[in-house]
Amino acid sequence: MIQKTLSLLFVLFSFVGFSQKTIQHSLESDILKTTRNIKIYIPEGYEMDSIKNYPLAIVLEEELLFNIYVGNSVLFAKKDKAPKQIVVGISMEETKGQDISFNRNTGQLTSTANNFYAFLRDEVIFYMESNYRTSPFISLFGEGYSANLISHFLKEDAAFINSFICINPSFSDFIGGELQSYNLDKFSRKDNTFYFYTNNSTSFSTDKQSKIGQIQTALSGVEIKNFNIINDVITTSNSVSAASEAIPRAMNKIFEIYSAISDEEFNEKVKDLAPSDAIYYLENKYLEIDFLFGANLGIRERDIFAIEKIIIEKENGDKLRDFGKMILKLYPTSHLGDYYIGRYYESGKMFKKALKQYKIGYGKMDPANPNSDAFYENILRLGGQ
Repeated sequence: MIQKTLSLLFVLFSFVGFSQKTIQHSLESDILKTTRNIKIYIPEGYEMDSIKNYPLAIVLEEELLFNIYVGNSVLFAKKDKAPKQIVVGISMEETKGQDISFNRNTGQLTSTANNFYAFLRDEVIFYMESNYRTSPFISLFGEGYSANLISHFLKEDAAFINSFICINPSFSDFIGGELQSYNLDKFSRKDNTFYFYTNNSTSFSTDKQSKIGQIQTALSGVEIKNFNIINDVITTSNSVSAASEAIPRAMNKIFEIYSAISDEEFNEKVKDLAPSDAIYYLENKYLEIDFLFGANLGIRERDIFAIEKIIIEKENGDKLRDFGKMILKLYPTSHLGDYYIGRYYESGKMFKKALKQYKIGYGKMDPANPNSDAFYENILRLGGQ
């Protein structure tokens, strides 16, 4: 759980040092018949790698949320808790009332709000995907009534938004029926991962807390494997701190697949797996990271060690070679793949093959690696066989 004290740090951090990486752009809109100001944050290192792609986050009301979101995205990336992101802030200072308006008697978006919705869907996203190296993972962030607008993206027949982040939401009175009409089962037919985040807060009025609580209760009954419902409750004295705390808490959840295997993830999803299933789980995790976030990490040694015990102790270590091959497939420069294959051969008394594999692995190691001497002992041990 992201601590409240950390969220205060994120707020302070978010206002420092982004001007040199932020582009101001006037986007001409055929739909709105005008130009709209947007801010585009380009992550550090973007210009140095012409192949790497980045998740896209679209933040409504950039005047309120853009700097806070960018600050969190930078810190999460530095802590290896999320990939670097391209962030777009949509200015709504002068047009907010029209952009997010809806009929109070039906909950339906007004014509001006429908145009703004189409502007986001057909022009902002198109512009970003055409001009920047974006990955398939798209997030929408909105606060208050902007969050209500975001919820309408659930109705799209083609599921192209990955995370719907509704901060301090002010939904219409018809949100329950609208969610039921959106046929959320369509998400289960996509080979992808989706998130819907809402937060309640003790700082809200009793009526607003009750309304959000009812929606969260209804959402908790949605059982779609790849559509993750995140119902959050934030204890704080005011809505501003609730928003600043909700953003990192939401990011912590929507990028959990990116992070290294936590103790919670291991205990809930990994520890009881058979070796072959544990290997598949790890391989699939990194293939999904690569696909969704454009982040070819290879594979973290921490995650290799997380499932090592399962591979070694179950089924007499018969899956060691498969484990090594999987590592080499995802991370060919790692010595660990060769180590596990060598260990497999050694356990089967195929010493020449084991020695060859250990030598290959040792050749990949940096002599300054503190583990290189220990690894070389495998070679010395088998040299006389």
